[in-house]
Amino acid sequence: MPTLPANLISLLQSARVLVVGDTMLDRYWFGEVERISPEAPVPVAKIGRMDQRAGGAGNVARNIAALGGQAALLSVVGQDEAANELEKIVQSNGVQTFLERDETIDTTVKLRVLSRNQQLLRIDFEEKPSQDVLDRLNRRFRSLLPDYDAVILSDYRKGCLFQVADMIDFAREHNKPVLIDPKGDDYEKYAGASLITPNRNELRQVVGSWENEVELTEKAEALRRHLQLNAILLTRSEEGMSLYEAEHISHQPTRAQEVFDVSGAGDTVIATVGLGLAAKLDLRQAMHIANAAAGVVVAKLGTAVCSQAELLAALQQDVEAG
Repeated sequence: MPTLPANLISLLQSARVLVVGDTMLDRYWFGEVERISPEAPVPVAKIGRMDQRAGGAGNVARNIAALGGQAALLSVVGQDEAANELEKIVQSNGVQTFLERDETIDTTVKLRVLSRNQQLLRIDFEEKPSQDVLDRLNRRFRSLLPDYDAVILSDYRKGCLFQVADMIDFAREHNKPVLIDPKGDDYEKYAGASLITPNRNELRQVVGSWENEVELTEKAEALRRHLQLNAILLTRSEEGMSLYEAEHISHQPTRAQEVFDVSGAGDTVIATVGLGLAAKLDLRQAMHIANAAAGVVVAKLGTAVCSQAELLAALQQDVEAG
């Protein structure tokens, strides 16, 4: 277990992270199911409560703010009620917002209907941003980047990171760590990034399946070299996470506890690692605090965050466990 600096909290509080990418409004409708519809063989949910939260890049940014870091969100939204709600939520979480409004699209919304904390249905509303707005986003990125210590590119394949390769090049030119939550089977566009954080299924899409740990290491290292990355951080669900660097491999076991909901855990991981690097921690230290933070959020429902107090408590538990 890596040693963390005694002034960890002050380091995190002084770190500035720019989050760029696809953001969305996560809406939750909670209700009770007591009968089947007479119109079709489907359950009838009587809605008793509604909630909404920032998802995607917005969730990454609010995780950084919850940990005490200084977070800013750069994204594309529509000119609509959902965008106004999303901006209000993110700002209320202590995140500075730079939202480019696209009048030609609706803001991405994911609506979930739940009963007794189980999802019955998810409905997605999404459209690709226009090229003019994407160009505007890229110009804003270039103007903002010098003021931040690290940048996180959160890719949910909604179109916001259409110019991701250019963003990576610009960040590296300015010696800023650039971390990416990747999606899809084309990782060539992520070449030159400091770190990518795929989960097992996402990595398998790109490198193929593996039979054992040795084969996994070979495939991960080959991808890291090919893309000229500093490292790959693989999140492995119940197997914890693994960090593949040029001369070293580090493993962190999952924290033993009840897992309630894994949605959003990847956002917490990349947010915490990005904040750690912005605070000048090394990758292994950043992975250690990210593992502790992820252990907190999987015990919560939906797109949740880990607070600074919860992180400190989890890290203390790790110390006591040896």
